[in-house]
Amino acid sequence: MTAQKTVETLSFEEALRELENIVRGLETGESALEDSITSYERGIALKAHCENKLRDAQAKIEKISIGNDGSITTQPLDSEV
Repeated sequence: MTAQKTVETLSFEEALRELENIVRGLETGESALEDSITSYERGIALKAHCENKLRDAQAKIEKISIGNDGSITTQPLDSEV
């Protein structure tokens, strides 16, 4: 296996794919205890990384609205909450 990239350098998709593989591997229960612990720790870091990437993406998404006068405005998507 090639050397693992640091979590911070992974794209959202890469991190999610790796996290899914870790979960599948842990669910089988076939790995040695130390390997499972190492995988679990990496999985925690990957989960946090994915959450941060999603939070960053959500902050960039804006709602486009057309006013009564026909003007176009944008506002953060979650401003209606």
